[in-house]
Amino acid sequence: MMGQHRRKANGAVRIGLLGCGTIGGGVARHLLMQRHVLSRHVGCPLQLVRVAEIDLARARREGVPEELLTTDARAVVRDPEIDIVVELIGGTGVARQLVMEAMRHGKHIVTANKALLAKSGLRLHAVAQRHGVDLFYEASVGGGIPIIKSLREGFVANKIHSVYGIVNGTCNYILTRMAADRLEFDVALKEAMAQGYAEADPSLDIEGHDARHKIGILASIAFGQWIPQEAIHVEGIMRVTALDIQCAHELGYVIKFLAIAKAEEGGLHARVHPTLLPAHTMLANVNGVYNAIEVNGTPIGTTLFYGRGAGRDATTSAVIADIVDVARNVRLASHERLPTFTFTTRPRPLKPMSEVWSKYYLRCTTVDRPGVIAAISRELGSRNIGLTSVLLHETARGAYSTILFMTHRAREADVQAALRAINRLPVVKAKTVLLRVEPSEE
Repeated sequence: MMGQHRRKANGAVRIGLLGCGTIGGGVARHLLMQRHVLSRHVGCPLQLVRVAEIDLARARREGVPEELLTTDARAVVRDPEIDIVVELIGGTGVARQLVMEAMRHGKHIVTANKALLAKSGLRLHAVAQRHGVDLFYEASVGGGIPIIKSLREGFVANKIHSVYGIVNGTCNYILTRMAADRLEFDVALKEAMAQGYAEADPSLDIEGHDARHKIGILASIAFGQWIPQEAIHVEGIMRVTALDIQCAHELGYVIKFLAIAKAEEGGLHARVHPTLLPAHTMLANVNGVYNAIEVNGTPIGTTLFYGRGAGRDATTSAVIADIVDVARNVRLASHERLPTFTFTTRPRPLKPMSEVWSKYYLRCTTVDRPGVIAAISRELGSRNIGLTSVLLHETARGAYSTILFMTHRAREADVQAALRAINRLPVVKAKTVLLRVEPSEE
């Protein structure tokens, strides 16, 4: 079935909601309490007509009227009177089946499901295009920050060179607390969990998978080609120590957990890892649970988006904005006002991490004797890795020294080869710590 492209005139745009948990409950409550205001924005009545939720008591607590409730999600996606299906159940199994079926029944989709989009986005966009429906997902990245709408519409005149920033509030909170009070990672993580900023199982955040989902979505839109998750290099924040945060500070840097996507000569690359940023930059001063995303393009130059990256209110705001946008299209039968995103059939190559160029911070733990710096420098120099600075960091480590090396721009494969050789030196007494530095241009 193709999309329901009849002009609504002053007829109501009807919404079906899948999931009434933390975010879904916020969306339901807002649609019900603010329906008159939202209807004025759309230009016709905007009505929540069905809510599918397994735990009906939870939906009732959000003020959803009994007559709107059902436990049958498929009844919502198959209802011929529903124009927009809002998917907020999460996951990549049942959610995918329901979204696909809804689009095949001519429903427009609004979702906040970043994992679903990261895993199946290419297929979802193809189905949306085939059935002539909208697929909107502003809430999947950056919470209340309108970054996806900006990339799809605001920057349409631009050639995007890079998109990068802080896209995970949990990790940013942990690193902020480590820096503020010289906490070790484990202590800061426990505090984040106690404050409700980290899940009981925080692995999705601290191992970098959440940030990988998000940068995959942003990079795909920015560069017009699908970036598969397996092409994105990921390192979490678990190995960042209070010592590295202190050393970075002495060098004039702050450690942030960045998601980075760049278009460079030779292709595109995307990566997620802890990164040194100059302390004076705006991104370096984004703290707590806040997110910030920097976009660089021609002719716009550099633009920074900052705001709350997660939470009920911020995500609800983004979902509602998408609903209003899609509802306007439904009212005017103009879903092609913003074409369903299509990806180029001639994609640029995706560069493996080994071919990425960056600047590097290296922390070596060595014996305290003459000639150590020269020995390490030889291993770097033999692989064409130049140094911008060397700092002997004072520590109470007895016979051991901590030496910090900052490099010029170098190829990842060469740096990794040098590290293997350095770690085999008899004078090196612990595995060398590597962190990358942005901006990576000389």
